[in-house]
Amino acid sequence: MSKSRKVLIRIIQSIAALVLLIVGFLYLTGNQHVIKGVQLVYLQGKKTANIDDYKDFEYNTVLSKKPQPWLQHEMYNKIPLTDTLTHELERFKSIGFFVVKDGEALWEKYWDDYSDESYTNSFSMAKSIVTMLLGKAIEQDYIKSLDQPIIDFLPEFKDDKFAQKCTVGDLSAMTSGFDWVEDYYHPFDDTAKAYYGSNIEKQMLGKGFNKEPGKHFDYTSGTTQLLAIVLQRAVGISLSQYLQEEFWQPMGMENDAYWSKDRKDGMEKAYCCLNSNVRDFAKFGQLLLQNGNWNGRQILDSVFVEKMVTPNYAAFQKGEHARYGYSIWTDYEHSPNFYGLMGHLGQRVIVVPSENLVIVRLGHEKDKRNMGRGFQDTDAYYFVDEVMKMLKENNLLTSQQNAEKDSIPKSTISGHRNSS
Repeated sequence: MSKSRKVLIRIIQSIAALVLLIVGFLYLTGNQHVIKGVQLVYLQGKKTANIDDYKDFEYNTVLSKKPQPWLQHEMYNKIPLTDTLTHELERFKSIGFFVVKDGEALWEKYWDDYSDESYTNSFSMAKSIVTMLLGKAIEQDYIKSLDQPIIDFLPEFKDDKFAQKCTVGDLSAMTSGFDWVEDYYHPFDDTAKAYYGSNIEKQMLGKGFNKEPGKHFDYTSGTTQLLAIVLQRAVGISLSQYLQEEFWQPMGMENDAYWSKDRKDGMEKAYCCLNSNVRDFAKFGQLLLQNGNWNGRQILDSVFVEKMVTPNYAAFQKGEHARYGYSIWTDYEHSPNFYGLMGHLGQRVIVVPSENLVIVRLGHEKDKRNMGRGFQDTDAYYFVDEVMKMLKENNLLTSQQNAEKDSIPKSTISGHRNSS
């Protein structure tokens, strides 16, 4: 055997030994999730989880039953996007953009071979949906109220002095004080372990609380996952089944959905990973806009909806902008006011109440530039402001229409009503 071949063999053996050592270390330290993360992220040329990765995980199917397609607005896809909005959508690799005005589809576009039936990851938009499930569980008396202590459902924390004071409402409002580090990009982070690990319930119940609940806003995925465990124990069925029965089928979703799980017999990754499409995601925004009512049926209590979309001012310190209600992001200082479901990599369902408007954007990246506005990520403002320009230029603003009605003599309005 030649000397060079012997050297090559030694190098290969050394690399193999190093890999085995690293793998052994990861298992010994309980970080074996890193192996799956490396396989699904770095070896795929990515830096973080991606919108198409539901195929890489086990999942529960949320079945559609009687689809209710969106009605088309008379101006459907007849209004050109502004150059600014087009640039924003294309620069950050959007795959779908959908605008609903007055309950009808006004504008819809897809990129890169995606369509209205393509499945993509909701990421943290799922947090808002979990809180909708919480509202339903309270309505159905599975849970007493937002003020019920979590230890009623999570006795594992009965000796934790902070957990003893934590309520289910604190979990929804991100004021729980749960000990969690939020970072999608760090392979040893809590969130990465929850995403790529195989026992998310064990991970949640193995942690603790490090702050007084109710006093500080601290956005963490683990908090929503705890809420999911509470819901599953309170209702007695999986989140997917509960979502299917109480929202997905009653709202006539057009397609099934897939909610990713930690393992085959495990539970949903509730803080993220509800895989659907722009048209069905939009219906959650429309449901909030309609105060929980869907085609005459009260799907979600209107008082609870109001609670969701109202900033939880008590959780923010003096000088801070209150931007979060109960699992809903808000900006009531911007004109027009808006709120919405927001997710990793720029997944957005934005509601503009004054204009009866819902805007959905899904895509591979988000605009991280901080331009001194309410949210650190500026894309939501581009979507709202540019769509408003489109509506104004085409005389579709609700405020414009109301102004025109107000300018008509009352006798004319009355006569029209009588004739109809």
